[in-house]
This record gives sequence, C-alpha cells and structure tokens, in this order.
Amino acid sequence: MADDKSLTPRSEDFASWYNEVVLKAELADYSPVRGSMVIRPWGYGIWENMQQALDRMFKETGHENAYFPLLIPMSFIQKEKDHIEGFAPELAVVTEAGGKVLEEPLVIRPTSETIIYHMYAKWVQSYRDLPILMNQWANVMRWELRTRLFLRTAEFLWQEGHTAHATADEAEAETLGILQIYRTFMEDWICMPPITGLKTESEKFAGAVRSYACEALMQDNKALQAGTSHFLGQNFSKQFDLKFQSEEGREEYAYNTSWGVSTRLIGGMVMTHGDDDGLIVPPRLAPTQVVIVPITRGDDTRSAVLEKVDEVAGRLRAAGVRVKVDGRDHLSPGAKFYEWERKGVPYRLEIGPKDLEKGSVALARRVRPEGAKRKEFVPEEEAIETLPARLEAFQDELRETARARREENTVRGVGSIGELAEAFEAGAGFVYTGWNGDPAVEEQVKEATKATSRVIPSEEFRSPRVPERCVSGDGPAAMEVVWARAY
Repeated sequence: MADDKSLTPRSEDFASWYNEVVLKAELADYSPVRGSMVIRPWGYGIWENMQQALDRMFKETGHENAYFPLLIPMSFIQKEKDHIEGFAPELAVVTEAGGKVLEEPLVIRPTSETIIYHMYAKWVQSYRDLPILMNQWANVMRWELRTRLFLRTAEFLWQEGHTAHATADEAEAETLGILQIYRTFMEDWICMPPITGLKTESEKFAGAVRSYACEALMQDNKALQAGTSHFLGQNFSKQFDLKFQSEEGREEYAYNTSWGVSTRLIGGMVMTHGDDDGLIVPPRLAPTQVVIVPITRGDDTRSAVLEKVDEVAGRLRAAGVRVKVDGRDHLSPGAKFYEWERKGVPYRLEIGPKDLEKGSVALARRVRPEGAKRKEFVPEEEAIETLPARLEAFQDELRETARARREENTVRGVGSIGELAEAFEAGAGFVYTGWNGDPAVEEQVKEATKATSRVIPSEEFRSPRVPERCVSGDGPAAMEVVWARAY
C-alpha cells in the first residue's frame, strides 16, 4: 500500500493504483451504503462535461430528453422472460412503504425498458406517432456483490436511450447510429478509442435481439465494455402492447432500441491515461483546463502579482479556456503543484515577481515529452494566445497514444486455444481468432484463458485476412471474434 502521498506503481498492482487514484484525486469516495459511492465535485465536473457533450450529440440527431419513474412494478419486470432472468440477481425491491406492506413489490430501476414501453403504448396509435426518440439522464441500481468505484457499483449514473420505430430497418439503423455516436465521443472526448462490434448470443443484453458494444483497452490490457446499443426487435412491444396502425391500415407492433453509457466512462478515462503521479484528464473533459498559481514573496509584490493573475485568467476565460486561480494562502506553491498534478489538470501556469519583470509566465504541462523540462518560460502574450491550441494538441496526443497502445497490444490470426492462452500469458490485450459460432467454444476459451468474447468486430476493425479455422480446431470459422480479459 502506498503512503499518503505516493501511489502504488501501476506495474506493481494496477488495481490498487486505480483505487488510490480515484480516492486521492478526489473523484469519488465510499459511501455508508454498501456498494454505492459519493461522486465528489472534481469527478462530477468531469461527468457533467461528458453529459453536455453527449447530450448535444443526441439532440443533434433528433433525440429528446424525458424522465421516467425510479420505481417499477414487479409485474412489469416479469413480463419479459429473458429480461427478468438476466436481472433477477441484481434487483433491489421495495416491499414496504408508509408503514404498510405494498400490494405489489416495486423494483428500483435496473434499467427502464419495461416502464418506458408501457408509456409508449399509451402514446402511440398510428405510424404518424413514430418514431419516438427519447433519452433520460438518471440513476439506476443493480445489487452487485463485488464492487469497484466507477467500474461496478450498486448505484450509478447513466443515460439510457429508448426509441420506437415503424420498421426493423429503421430501428437497426438507429442502433448502429448510436454506436457510432458513442465511438466518436469516446475517441474525440475521452481519448479512449474503442473497437466496436456485435455481441455474441451469450454476451448480449437480456431481452435484445442483437447487442452492439464499444470495447476499450485499458493500460493493464484488460477490456472495458464502455457502451452498448441494443436492437430489441418487437420483444418488448409485444409484452407491453406497443402497437400502431400502419400506413396501409394494418395493426403492427413497433420495433424498439435501447442504449446507454454510464459513469463507468470515468473509470475508463482513469485507466486509459493515468500515470504513477495520478490522474490525467483530457482537456475537453477537464473541469479546470488551466490552473494559475500565484507565486507571492512578501507584501511588496503580492498585489501586483495577484492583479496580473486576475488579468491573465480573465483573458484566458474570454478565449474559452476553463481557468481556476489557486489563491489559497495556507498552502505552499509546491503543495498546490502536487495537488493539481494528482488531479490531472492539463496545464499549470505560474506567475511570480520575476515573471512580472520579464513579462513572462511559467507553463507546466501535465504530461511532458520524454527529456523535456518540467516547465517552460513563455512570454505572457504567447502563452495566452497559444493555450487553446496547446490544449487541443494535448487532447490529440492523448488519443493517438491510446490508439497506438491498443494496436501494439492487439494480436491477430491466433489459430488454437493453446496459442490463445499463450498470447494472454504474454500480456496480449485484444486477440482475434476464427470462431464457428458455437457458445461451447466460448466456455472452453474462458476456462483455458479467463478471457471472454468481446465482440464480433465491425467491418473497420476486422483483420485483413479472416482466419479460416475456428480457434477450437473444430471445423471452419464462420466469423472472426475478439477475445480479452475484461472488467
């Protein structure tokens, strides 16, 4: 265990390093409720920036926000057989309220398909009422036995989109369109480039016809399922009588989709970019992109330094940069540097008496090129003018570093389960093989390697030459599949 200041090195114990970063960077803390967390302001600020970016992307594609109840009648959950089987162990149920036993137990939502499609059935009569494109930002509860901050908690925050369409083709296009939105967001905002693809039958969402996922690779070479988009077909429509009169006058059931990402994305960001000094936040998501630390030495220069700090902060804000001035008197500059580095602020700017004399500032970037000095001294005007571009360059660098790491740790063309096990023991991340589509092979691989199928890769992520034989050695491959050890 690391001391109060240092972190356990990632190379020694990645899991301990992760927990320490989340706590010491003040992203979250443990709550008195088993398996639930308190998201602290720094962590919630990152979530708000994720929310705002995704919300814009959803609204640009015609989706609207709504809100549905937290409590769902147990009978609703039980209507969809696969759905209840998939969620039964995770349900939290309210049986008493107002001092009385309830006539019907109420489930704290694990997801909202059932209650949403019940409402859609009230609102839809004709094809003219479709499509319905709704999203809600909410919390959910899944009674997880083994929890980890952000990655798997009993209660977490997310968005869940639910849509209804007149045709299967339209619903499938929606499902894939959302998958692309998620991929773009993860690449351009979190700098966490995922691979995308179709989930196998054994890994798909309970109640879906098809599930698609974004799978990202963490620094420890484990996969993180970062977002999912599901084509539900008519499974829920038939259970909740979500019907409409078609243009030809026929009564038909609507086709549904559901899709979501959660605060798990913050955990993915930590594990994609963090280092042994702490958190690294991509500039687009950082609540504070530049922290300014005044260096004051005595009363004779203090007022001049603070005046210049306020001027520079104002000009940066006017340029669209999120700035915080750390004027706390009870902390030394060194203590402030340590705190903001641990929290992953992209840039630190220092202004002291000598900087005033020279018309310059000291600029320190959270991640420096190898061999570079900890900080550079830049003319004040140049610093103010170039910081927006510097932040975007830092964003691009984080994304490309993560993409390169993913490719360096991807192995293709593995021909047997024995070779697959060897690849994982050697530290591989994503491993591509042929697969005959038999779920029994997934069990064989899991038993031999502790890895699971992550996706049947989308076209842009497939190997140039798909293996001809199944990894089991039993017959030809029907498709390519990606395996990984996962969170």
